[in-house]
Amino acid sequence: MFSRLIFVIITLTSFSVSADNPSAYDYDFKSIEGEPLPLSVYRGKVVMIVNTASFCGFTKQYRELQNVWENFREQGLVVLGVPSNDFGNQEPGNEAEIKNFCELNYGINFPMTAKVHVKGANAHPFYKWAEQEKGVLAKPRWNFHKYLVGRDGRLVDWFATTTKPTATKVTRAIEMQLARVGQ
Repeated sequence: MFSRLIFVIITLTSFSVSADNPSAYDYDFKSIEGEPLPLSVYRGKVVMIVNTASFCGFTKQYRELQNVWENFREQGLVVLGVPSNDFGNQEPGNEAEIKNFCELNYGINFPMTAKVHVKGANAHPFYKWAEQEKGVLAKPRWNFHKYLVGRDGRLVDWFATTTKPTATKVTRAIEMQLARVGQ
């Protein structure tokens, strides 16, 4: 009897924790083309979400993001660019201008969202959630901050602006998540 009661309590507690603990799949963006872009369309994939800007000292990371996308997409990685003008007004353009800039200058063909806020009271809900999940140190402090979401929609890691997308610690984290199948 006692073991059954413990089982029921653990089961109910686990259910309530997971019900109150959203995943990345619970958040929606708008694509750079203006279409709905729920993160749930990437269920079962590993997603690297990066806030981007066209006129930043780190803008050249677009090239590395494209390389990472090309190297790992067949294995289940999605790179998602999230333009933001929150840091130094370095993304002043509209969506069409941003898309054109990325395609012409860097050959970007990974998905991108419409421009959003990634910090402060008006931050996109995904970014508020990411800060809650990983703490205040994990919030973007500048452009090209990277979040890595596992196949199960959980936020597994983050990388600062100064960490290149092709850095060993980033590619190892991607490979580790890609190796986790069936989640």
